Amino acid sequence: MNALAARRRHPAAIALLLMVALLVTGGLYAALAPEPAAAAAVTADQVSEGQALFRANCASCHGLNAEGNAPDPGQEEEGAYGPTLVGAGAASVHFQMETGRMPMAAPRPQAPRVNQVEFSDEQIEAIAAYVASLGPGPARPDEEWLDWEGQGDAGRGGTLYRSNCAMCHSSAAAGGALTRGKYAPTLEDVEPVHIYEAMLTGPQNMPVFNDANLSPEDKRDVIAYVKQMHATGNPGGLSLGNLGPSSEALFIWVFGLGIMIGTAVWVGQKGA
Repeated sequence: MNALAARRRHPAAIALLLMVALLVTGGLYAALAPEPAAAAAVTADQVSEGQALFRANCASCHGLNAEGNAPDPGQEEEGAYGPTLVGAGAASVHFQMETGRMPMAAPRPQAPRVNQVEFSDEQIEAIAAYVASLGPGPARPDEEWLDWEGQGDAGRGGTLYRSNCAMCHSSAAAGGALTRGKYAPTLEDVEPVHIYEAMLTGPQNMPVFNDANLSPEDKRDVIAYVKQMHATGNPGGLSLGNLGPSSEALFIWVFGLGIMIGTAVWVGQKGA
């Protein structure tokens, strides 16, 4: 017993116990840690390919190393420059390029959606990997958060949509005009992943709804509401663009007033 007590009091005993504890903790972490995310599958060759593609197609606006280009005097509102992409993340690159908004054909207040995408999925993945390597930023969402049909709550999503999105995209997600030639695009026929990435990254004039503002579950519910609303259609009659009372009033003035004038003219002619 005296020998055991003496070993416990040895100066190296504490250091030895700490080393054993660290080894056990490290072993347990290695055995129980979850599998790395998909981003870990990015290779050095993919980043190198993305860098080459970026410099050939994006650097003229965003800078050789994605540091951005300062706008010329008086050009701030015309989009004649590219912001820095350091910290933009893979989600931002995927959204802008998969929707055809980037590269822009010409400077304008807002990049429109283009159905004809210039790059393949592999090329977009490579450019996204390169941009993601420049600094931490939003990653692409997991499939779990895009399963709006199986796990989304459209009723809850409608409440979130009306509180956060309807003032720009309209209550029917048909889009709407903003200032200085800008607009909120329609959300009809937009892929769920692009709706999610838009909320996550805040493209164009859209605010950023990160996970502190809208959780992944919230974003999925918003997608469920938008997709279900557009799938329902317009059982009540003509949608008139789903633009609300403005289009309805215009319809009444043009057609309703026209019918009234035509009727008055016809009655006058018959009375003569």
